[in-house]
Amino acid sequence: MISSVSFSQNKLAYENSISNNKYLKFYPNPASVAINFDCQSANSNHLSLLIFNFMGKKVYELKNIPAKINIDLEQFYRGIYIYQLRNKNGTLLDIGKFQVLK
Repeated sequence: MISSVSFSQNKLAYENSISNNKYLKFYPNPASVAINFDCQSANSNHLSLLIFNFMGKKVYELKNIPAKINIDLEQFYRGIYIYQLRNKNGTLLDIGKFQVLK
């Protein structure tokens, strides 16, 4: 049985390892009209960007991303969104959140 302490420590270590390996820079945050993502990886064409609303529903997906991405937020509601960057095998490389204001 995994104790809650070891689970919390493992989760924190995982989050720290991801946060130290930022593949994406994004701006502005909060955003109202559009949000920009700049991929710091030289091999971005094998990566996918997924965006989820705060309820966990996938609202956007872009496969084989370019180095620079501009996402129009017209179809996004006001709120917090979670982004994930995954490689072609589905491994999570980067995760973060941004806010949409309208």
